[in-house]
This record gives sequence, structure tokens and C-alpha cells, in this order.
Amino acid sequence: MTGERSPAADRAELGRRAPRGESGACSELARACGRGVYAIALAHLRRPGDAEDVAQDVLLAALENLGSCRDPERFDAWLFVIARNRARRALVRRRLRDVFAGTPPEIEAPDADPGRADRRALLAALDALPAAMREVVLLHDLEGYEHAELARALGVTEEASRQTLSRARKKLRDTLIALEEKRR
Repeated sequence: MTGERSPAADRAELGRRAPRGESGACSELARACGRGVYAIALAHLRRPGDAEDVAQDVLLAALENLGSCRDPERFDAWLFVIARNRARRALVRRRLRDVFAGTPPEIEAPDADPGRADRRALLAALDALPAAMREVVLLHDLEGYEHAELARALGVTEEASRQTLSRARKKLRDTLIALEEKRR
């Protein structure tokens, strides 16, 4: 990988340029980080609409407070802590709102489309994972973060990132097998 910069290094560079007011750096930074922030929010909130709202809120707050990121090399970690904290607060607010409003749990109508059933099974399996495992799966498998990037961004070792992903995939596999057996 001679001469190539990692996506994390590119985000760190944008994190240095944006506070200086360089043209386009903020919008590039939001584009570069948006999907990762969304993945963190989705891992905690489990509802795409809520995750989108939190991701937008996080990106705006981060862009307004870029000066508080003391170490641009750890920009992802700084941003993901903000995302995780905002997602957790949003989850608490949503649960309180649902309790006080008496909102019934979401019920999905049965569908004959097997692709839709497979998607629901995968979402149910993801939902069964602890939030930390969902974060690693979504960031690695969906967003393409490498283990070195995940380790820096999540504050764990590369080995811990690999182990978490391996355990999460095993749990996903086991859950999907159990769901398939129930469907038969």
C-alpha cells in the first residue's frame, strides 16, 4: 500500500482542514463520515428514520465543534463517541415517549415475498446482537472499515475488533439458522 492514504487518514486530514475554514472541507467531511455515523446510530436505535435524524444531528454538532477535537488523527473516535452518546440519549427519549404515548410495538404484515422475509430475518438477527457487536458488523461489513480503523475509532485493539466481528457473525449465523428452522 505504498503512497496510498487510508480513509481514516483522509478523514483526519479533513478534520484538520475544516476548522481552518478551507473551502469545501466541511461538506467533504460530512460526506466522508455520514455513513459511519449513521451505522453507529442505527446500531443503537434500530430504526432507520431515527438513525438518520441522529446522524444529521451528530454531523451538525460535530461540524460546529470541530475545534474541540484535540487529536485529528483520532477524529473517527471523537465523532463516534458523539454519535454513540447522542444515539443512546435519543433511545432513552424514544422509550419514554413510547411509554407515555402508549405506542404499541411495530407489527409488520406477513408478506409472501421471500426476499422481504429474508431481509426481516437478517434485521431480526442484527437486532438480537448487543449494540457493540452491531457497531462492528455495520462499520466493517457495511461501511468497509478495516480492523485498524475500527480499533482506533472504537477505542479497542485490532484483535478485539476481529474477535468481536467473529463472535457477531457466529451469533448472526446461529440466529438466522434458528429463524429459518422456525419458518419451516
